[in-house]
Amino acid sequence: MPDAPSNDAPYRILNDVDFGADVVVYSFTNLYGCSIGDRTRIGTFVEIQRGARIGADCKIQSHTFICDGISIGDRVFVGHGVMFVNDKVPRATAEGGALQTEDDWELLETRIEDGASLGSGAVILGGVTIGAGALVGAGAVVTKDVPAGATVAGVPAAASRRASARDV
Repeated sequence: MPDAPSNDAPYRILNDVDFGADVVVYSFTNLYGCSIGDRTRIGTFVEIQRGARIGADCKIQSHTFICDGISIGDRVFVGHGVMFVNDKVPRATAEGGALQTEDDWELLETRIEDGASLGSGAVILGGVTIGAGALVGAGAVVTKDVPAGATVAGVPAAASRRASARDV
């Protein structure tokens, strides 16, 4: 595995990243403790945290946040400004009033399966699976599993009819 992306864009923090071949990471990104598959493209202003896994041939667009516990398959499109959440009950402090530590919350793992597409501005809550080839509409809030091949949109995300070529 290469130890750096295939381009030399400035203003990046790349720390302890497992890069596949021919990965491109653009400027103003923070990547640490994650793995990025072959030929994946990471846009500007993206943060990918420790423990996240991104597959091969993915496109992660600008202003996206991918936290620990997120696993993204191959050939996945992640639109601009997509946010992942890995805790169903986020709090700043524990019961006693002290700031929370890793022991005070439960990491919820989330899977995005091969070929799925997440529209710009979507929010993906922790503990869900978005099935292979599924399409999540822009601005959707995904609160439960999305079946393979399904199209969902809205808040909360619900099944929607997939547009065909004759609808365009």
